[in-house]
Amino acid sequence: MSAAGTYTPKPGAAPLPRMIAAQAALETKMLLRNGEQLLLTVVIPTLLLVLFSAVDIVDTGDGKAVDFLAPGILALAVMSTAFTGQAIATGFERRYGVLKRLGASPLPRWALMAAKTLSVLVTEVLQIVLLTVIAFALGWSPHGNPFAVLLLLALGTAAFSGLGLLMAGTLKAEATLAAANLVFLLLLVGGGVIVPLDKFPDAAQSVLGLLPISALSDGLRDVLQHGAGMPWGDLGILAVWAVIGLGAAGRFFRWE
Repeated sequence: MSAAGTYTPKPGAAPLPRMIAAQAALETKMLLRNGEQLLLTVVIPTLLLVLFSAVDIVDTGDGKAVDFLAPGILALAVMSTAFTGQAIATGFERRYGVLKRLGASPLPRWALMAAKTLSVLVTEVLQIVLLTVIAFALGWSPHGNPFAVLLLLALGTAAFSGLGLLMAGTLKAEATLAAANLVFLLLLVGGGVIVPLDKFPDAAQSVLGLLPISALSDGLRDVLQHGAGMPWGDLGILAVWAVIGLGAAGRFFRWE
């Protein structure tokens, strides 16, 4: 302040952490206001959990159906947000020039991606809380090491985020929309989310078991349903997918 009642402007960008937090908050609000995104991230996982827990449609083995289904639905929630939702939203932002304009702002491009990642994490926390409450209401009895669960969810998020950004940054928006939804449906059916992998032919099981959704759902199921320790095999698969997805996205992502 140079004199009484007179203020001197202080031009310049806000501190980087504040910019990232503001962009992450904006990304989260946009995601939660989008009807299609809510359908993918909230409505579909919730309906699948309630329907298949209440109605004996799929043979989930011994024990309560919800004990088998809840870990798979948590894995589906991660995929719907980190992969499908992020790929579609980022693909159309790229098409309409939003990413190009944001890339020219004081917010660095890596910080924009960090903000998108924070938005995904916030949304996943909301999803997991909602689905956990519903699963408990349906009689879910989880077991196991919470740290193993967090590690699986973190690596699953990294793997699916990398693959989603790779798709959004290399394909046209319409192709991303179609491909992301198709992959979502295929992995929902063949990724061990609802239908146990042992229901598939032996040859198919060996291939399906290497998918990130299969590793995440099986790892969560081993810990939460069977009380296993660290599922190192599933963690290894997710780590490989995370390295491949994030590495390829970082190299081939196009901002225009």
